Amino acid sequence: MVKHQPLQVYEKQVFVSFVTGIYGCRWKRYQRSQDESSRWECTWFVILCSSFLLLLFWGYFWLMARNDFNDFNWLVYNRSGEWRDETMPILASTTVGFCYVTFLLILALFHISLGQQLNLYWVHKMGVLATLLTTISGVIFVDDLWGDEWDILLASLQYTAPFLHLGALVTVTAISWLVAGYVVRREKSNIQVMVLFIYIVVLLALCLAPLTFTCPCIMDRHSLKPRPSVIGRRGAPMLAPENTVVSFNRALQHGASSLEADVTISVDGVPFLMRDHTLRRTTDVTKVFPARQYEDASFFNWTEIRSLNAGQWFLESDPYWTAASLTAKERSRIGNQTVCSLVEMLRLAAKANSSALLNIHKPPPEHPRYRSWFMDTLRAVQKAGIPLKRVTWTPDTDRGRVRGLHQTTSEKLSVEAIRQRGITSLTLHYSKASHKELQEYLANNVSVTVYPVNEPWLYSILWCSGVPSVSSDAPHVLRKVPYPIWLMVNTGPLPIFHCTALWRMSGMQNYNPEHIMLSAVARRSSRDVNIMKEKLIFSELNNGLSSTEELSLYPENGYVRYSHGGLSR
Repeated sequence: MVKHQPLQVYEKQVFVSFVTGIYGCRWKRYQRSQDESSRWECTWFVILCSSFLLLLFWGYFWLMARNDFNDFNWLVYNRSGEWRDETMPILASTTVGFCYVTFLLILALFHISLGQQLNLYWVHKMGVLATLLTTISGVIFVDDLWGDEWDILLASLQYTAPFLHLGALVTVTAISWLVAGYVVRREKSNIQVMVLFIYIVVLLALCLAPLTFTCPCIMDRHSLKPRPSVIGRRGAPMLAPENTVVSFNRALQHGASSLEADVTISVDGVPFLMRDHTLRRTTDVTKVFPARQYEDASFFNWTEIRSLNAGQWFLESDPYWTAASLTAKERSRIGNQTVCSLVEMLRLAAKANSSALLNIHKPPPEHPRYRSWFMDTLRAVQKAGIPLKRVTWTPDTDRGRVRGLHQTTSEKLSVEAIRQRGITSLTLHYSKASHKELQEYLANNVSVTVYPVNEPWLYSILWCSGVPSVSSDAPHVLRKVPYPIWLMVNTGPLPIFHCTALWRMSGMQNYNPEHIMLSAVARRSSRDVNIMKEKLIFSELNNGLSSTEELSLYPENGYVRYSHGGLSR
């Protein structure tokens, strides 16, 4: 008598092969398993999730820090001595790493949903570990070089908090079916309770999060203050070389109501415009005076300074990726720029009926004009012919000798201290003053100028806060913001809670008892599953199935059909 062995016909599982093949290099069916993942693989899953969250934070930081890319490059220049755009390689590597880790995380979630054992391929383990360590190194580097920039995260939440909250709710809702399936399949009750408890805590925290939101743009539309005026910070340095005549002209053309400049005193007492302590970055001093390229800019006389080219560096380095958009005439004009004097800038402001904000760099003690820099600056203001009321004085020294000029400071002071010093306005970094403090200053008739404001989202927040003016490197960008990007009407004190469904139970009527019992042991070993199948088959046979009755089992990888008459396929 010939014994017939059960035959199995396996269905092709292309998607499962794709998921397990890319994630763990397990392309063959026999390489896969539905057993529980080992603790080692669970640890790697935790590392993968941690890398994803860290990269998400890192990418969000650089997305918001775009407002201050110019300051970051300037800090790197002061440390390395070379001017280049350091943000591009950081953004490129962050994008690649985030996409890679996100793809692996999605594959891991598919493993969990399909009941497959996690087994990350060793190449991916090395890639995830390298990405994690690189990101941690980047965070440490930024904290050391640019630690104050972390404040932009708190400022950005005033704008992005509602959208981040909505995205978090959608994500938690999307993974609810994964959590439910994982809890149902687990055999250990303590793990089930722990996972379910963590999920519910996260969900409740997200529902209560709107109570902590502080957003200036949640307001009555009719309470919106006038559009803040824009001050051209060093002109329009993204369109032309900073602190040059053409840069200030471009700022005025793009709607700047005032001009801001950095003033340095030459060795012969001529105030000129220069941000750096040396002339290396923005002039060709390395070619004209190579032996003096590291010398302080204030120790050059005006004749020497005037002989330097102050525009060619902009065309060669293209710091803002805008040189390609320039016409031949504009390139020729920029390439012939020289260092601008304070008198030239003030005359341009007077001609355009605009005002000027002066950031004056005091010369060092050994400088010949150390004691007379104050009078040199005032003589230049008077020589330019601009009304004194249009000039804002920034230095905190010699305020008693300044008459007729507006007084401002970059130090955050109380209202009482401002009145005692005779200051009429404040020039503050956007991270130094909260929305509440800004409202207090404005309520006491203290004008506030916030800097640097280069992105529309930050400009919109300050607009909703009622700030009268901002200082910007990108007046051409802010000109395109005729209204805050978004306004949310405050309809009442009660927050709107988002409700999410944890589980959706449907389609159970399509399951027969065999399917239910086999699903209950889906997470058991393959040997246990086979034993369960045999018990089901022979229990039905012993119950007296007729010769025409058939019992069809549809295992995961195919089907086997049994009958009293033998085996058919």
